[in-house]
Amino acid sequence: MERTVVNPNNWHWVDKNCISWARNYLQTQLVDLNTGDHGGKYAEIKSVSSIEGDCEVNQRKGKVISLFDLKITMLTQGHVDDEPFEGSIMVPEVAFDSEIEDYQFDISIYKETSKLNDVKPIIREFLLPQLRERFQQFGKDLLLEHGNDIQVPKEQVKSEFTKANQQNSFVGAEKSNVNVNVEKKVGVKSNAPPAATTNSNNKKSIPVVSTSGGNTVTIHLEPSFNVSAFEIFNTFIDKERILMWSRSPIKEGEGNKGNGSPYLMVGDTFELFNGNIESELVESKLGSKLVIKWRLKSWRQNLWSLMDMEFHESKEYHETKIQLTWSGIPVGEEDRVRANFENYYVKPIKLTFGFGVVL
Repeated sequence: MERTVVNPNNWHWVDKNCISWARNYLQTQLVDLNTGDHGGKYAEIKSVSSIEGDCEVNQRKGKVISLFDLKITMLTQGHVDDEPFEGSIMVPEVAFDSEIEDYQFDISIYKETSKLNDVKPIIREFLLPQLRERFQQFGKDLLLEHGNDIQVPKEQVKSEFTKANQQNSFVGAEKSNVNVNVEKKVGVKSNAPPAATTNSNNKKSIPVVSTSGGNTVTIHLEPSFNVSAFEIFNTFIDKERILMWSRSPIKEGEGNKGNGSPYLMVGDTFELFNGNIESELVESKLGSKLVIKWRLKSWRQNLWSLMDMEFHESKEYHETKIQLTWSGIPVGEEDRVRANFENYYVKPIKLTFGFGVVL
């Protein structure tokens, strides 16, 4: 279908939201990037877990610019010799004005050991340079893909000023044509672990999260606790412990299977913090995984987010990291949700049970 832009001489301010395109683009460009094998050490990008922020293209007086500021979290997998690992790389800022040396990377290895730690220098040397190049190319490809969508064609522009700006906007922006995969060495097999499985005896099918027509985002959090995975897992489903760290009664649904049980059970609904938080336990895998439907009472009716928590214990470092992928959050609520989880879940749990240092 032929595009229609109402912008005589490309003089007026026009903008286009490109965040959906950015998510698809980065999934395509980043997934499967890898280090190659180096002395039995190997790592690759398994998925892009979370992309938060803004991304758009704008034009005024013929000049097209990209404006974006993104926080990106990627999940990784790989191996050190015969020991597999999973982890993440978080980039707090990929912005329109970032230089190639500006990007910061937070590398995390789940179930961390001193042996698995040896893969971090390999990631820094062989994977991070590839990520820097992809992030630098992102802005150029964004303009080439969407810049023309907010301008009338040059042949319809009578102003020499805006026509010159229009031409200069795309100087130096060449479409990326790079191979996103770095081949592994011949004969070297990746021992990356398979995707996590679930316990069919303790699993309930996850319902579609209703967004009532609104736009939602996904965030990724990784709180750490100085305790075993089993202990912190129980802290989220043991009713007496919940009462202690939430400092408020837990109100259970009338039809709960777990009524009379000391623990929440799959299918149980419950409210916390005087009804301000409504939840339902959707999936539970003992000591390793919880999935909870979650909503603020102030959200519009039938709007639920989904907290997918995986518990990764490092026995060597006496620490458990929770890999929390939180989807279905209404746009604009992500900072509020993140602060809510930190201030009403993570900090009180650490202070109440001594499971870690509160910063």
